[in-house]
Amino acid sequence: MRFKVAAFYQFAALPDFRALREPLRAFCAGLDLKGSVLLAHEGINGTIAGTDQGIDDFVAELRRGPLFGGRLDNLELKFSEAAQMPFQRLKVRVKKEIVTLGDTTVDPTRLVGTYVDAADWNELIAAPDIMVLDTRNAFEVAMGTFEGAVDPGIASFGQFKEFTARNLDPTKHRRIAMFCTGGIRCEKASAYLLAQGFAEVYHLKGGILKYLEETPQQDSRWRGDCFVFDERVALGHGLRERAGARSSGVERADAPARLPSMNDTAKLSERIDALEVRLTYQDETIETLNQTITAQWKQIDALTRQIAELRDRLQEAERQAPGPANERPPHY
Repeated sequence: MRFKVAAFYQFAALPDFRALREPLRAFCAGLDLKGSVLLAHEGINGTIAGTDQGIDDFVAELRRGPLFGGRLDNLELKFSEAAQMPFQRLKVRVKKEIVTLGDTTVDPTRLVGTYVDAADWNELIAAPDIMVLDTRNAFEVAMGTFEGAVDPGIASFGQFKEFTARNLDPTKHRRIAMFCTGGIRCEKASAYLLAQGFAEVYHLKGGILKYLEETPQQDSRWRGDCFVFDERVALGHGLRERAGARSSGVERADAPARLPSMNDTAKLSERIDALEVRLTYQDETIETLNQTITAQWKQIDALTRQIAELRDRLQEAERQAPGPANERPPHY
């Protein structure tokens, strides 16, 4: 049995993201979908798999259903196939960010780089004055990248800011073209670079997956495989699952040295799930503490204003009240 896989994201204001978690999980479970979905104040990000009808119903709900009320009408979406179910379970998590840069002030809905369609990407990166930058992790780059692209050598996207501070200069790197797996990381990175004063920042719309889907292999400037975060491990042109790439508890003989071990994926997945649950709990606890502290500061501020008003009224009353300085001398 073949499964339909949907990779999707959208930056959109979701102030009710915590309340959305359970109804979204129940809706996915009702369609027998598996995969991972992240919800945050800034939007949604995920990859899920299921039957054709299940995925179609899920996408329709995101775009037009009552759960999100039309807020996901600009969903970045890519479809592919899997020979086997590429996920072991369904996970719907709440996070501070749908992709972790570590700077919640970055908002691609307000400031973002120039989107470049897959059809125009080759021409852009062939320009002699442009820096082509891969925003993915080092082990992903080791599996495949575009010709001439700079590998930032980062272990996680959260290190991109450090890479920028050490290696990029707005006065020297006037034109930058970035890419990532599905578009979400480079979209956020483009917003960050523009906020740092970089003049021209471009990013591949839909990411590598859209490029591999639409670009004929004979015209492609992509070299290698595209790592994906599920049990298929890697995809090639046409978003075809690479033969022998699927994680099966046995290491690929040709696996790059920097590719993390895929042995015992079930235990590894369980450990990741446990860590995500702990991090989610910590995030929720910190958020609750922040809300409590904010409320207390508001109360303190209100009390301070009341005390100041009472002090002013008391001083005014003392000035107007008769006293030794204002009374007429007594007459005997």
